[in-house]
Amino acid sequence: MPVTVDDAPLQTDELGLRTVGQVLSHLQKANRLIVHVLIDGLEPDLDRLRDVRKSPLQDHNVFIETTDPRQMATGILKEVEAQLYEADRIRSETVDLLQKNQNVKAMEKLSGCFSTWQHAQQSLLGTAQLLKLDLSKVVVSGQPLTELLAEFTSQLRQIKSALENRDFVTLGDLLLYETTQSDDKWRAALAEMRRIIS
Repeated sequence: MPVTVDDAPLQTDELGLRTVGQVLSHLQKANRLIVHVLIDGLEPDLDRLRDVRKSPLQDHNVFIETTDPRQMATGILKEVEAQLYEADRIRSETVDLLQKNQNVKAMEKLSGCFSTWQHAQQSLLGTAQLLKLDLSKVVVSGQPLTELLAEFTSQLRQIKSALENRDFVTLGDLLLYETTQSDDKWRAALAEMRRIIS
C-alpha cells in the first residue's frame, strides 16, 4: 500500500492512516492543498468522492500531488495583476475610441476589459476562500475589501446601463474617471493580499 506524496513516500502505518480520506485529511491539516490524486494510476471519479475517501489504502498504490496554498495564491494574484495592467491599457484605448466616436471598435475593446475585471474579482474571492481570509477584515486605503468589491460591482452595473442605453458620453466618463480610481484600488488590494499571504 505505497502512498507517495510529492514524490516522497508517506509512512501511513506509523501515522495510523488506513483510508484515502484519512491521508487527504492529514495533508490538509498540514496546510497542503491537494491538486492531483491517482489511485492505481487512475484519477478517481470525483462524482464518487465519498466512496473514494472511504477507499482503504491496502492493496492500492496512491500518488498525491500537493502545493502550498499561499504559494498558489501568490501566483494567482501575480497573474491577476498582469491582467489588470492589460485591462487598463485596453480601457485607455476604449476611451480614446469613444472620444473619436468610433463606438463599434470601442465596444469590441470594452468586452475584453469586462471579462478581465470579472475574472480579477472572481480570482480575488477564490484566493480569499482558499486562504480562509475574511475580506471584511482586509483593509485597503482605509476601506474593507468587501466595500471595494461592492463599489466595483456597482461600477460594472453603471457601465452596463450606459451600454444598454447607448450613452457613450457617460460610458466614456465612467471609463476615464471612475474605473481609473478602481484600478488603483485593485492594485492596492492585490498588494495588501500579497502582504497578508507572506
